[in-house]
Amino acid sequence: MRTRSMVFVGLLFALIFMALAAPKTYAAPPKDKPASAITSYRIYVVKRGDTLSRIARKFGVSVRTLMKVNHIRNPNLIYAGQRLRIPVSASKGGGGGGGKSSYRIYIIRRGDTLSGIAARFGVSVRTLQRVNHIRNPRLIHAGARLRIPQRGASTPPSSGGGGRSTVKARKWIEIDLSQQRLYAHQNGKVVFTTRISSGRYPYRTPVGRFRIWSKVRRQTMSGPGYRLPNVQWVMYFAGDNAIHGTYWHHNFGRPMSHGCINATNQAARWLYRWAPLRTLVVVHQ
Repeated sequence: MRTRSMVFVGLLFALIFMALAAPKTYAAPPKDKPASAITSYRIYVVKRGDTLSRIARKFGVSVRTLMKVNHIRNPNLIYAGQRLRIPVSASKGGGGGGGKSSYRIYIIRRGDTLSGIAARFGVSVRTLQRVNHIRNPRLIHAGARLRIPQRGASTPPSSGGGGRSTVKARKWIEIDLSQQRLYAHQNGKVVFTTRISSGRYPYRTPVGRFRIWSKVRRQTMSGPGYRLPNVQWVMYFAGDNAIHGTYWHHNFGRPMSHGCINATNQAARWLYRWAPLRTLVVVHQ
């Protein structure tokens, strides 16, 4: 009987020893997220006059994302000095073949056209179609997100002929009718910008690609219901439509003209001296 007890006690001690000596096991650690899924943030300080939608467009994110990240319930209640977290993706897209182009995101607005967006960002319609897998350039809708290649973002769009690459313009002028703003581009950078007044209904400023075909230092302009002497710094780009100085109103930022591009005399003088004949002018919505 004593022998059985001793054997039992020995087995018990052996089992306890084996349990203590066995290597500990741990739950497998979670797999790291791929680098492309990691999102960092930058801080933006809200300025007077900012809106959440404008900030979202500026950084290529949606208003809903900004609201979620910054715990904002009412998108209309932001204030100057507020610090917002802006998501910044760690990956830079590269789907379109070829180089190491990065992309920005543009949210399509009501009234946008693919050709207008292409002109605004200095890329071709064909490039936007390829990068965003768009078959019909006329079928885009407000709220959709477009990838805009960053490379060459300040170069004019190619004329799209025969697949041949076109030489980038050293100087060109962009007129954004939706923003009522003019941009002067040089060597891939915006070197000057100003508010303008384009044509109001029914005298719409034509949309498209044009060239400055004539420059006049000063002249009298007249038409049905108006006669304006001493109009200065005149540059014709689309028939009788011109970029010129304006002294008879100060409502820049809204359509006011009979088709021309009104600018302050100071801005028109700078453009007149900067832009030679045949300078490319791209007008878009």
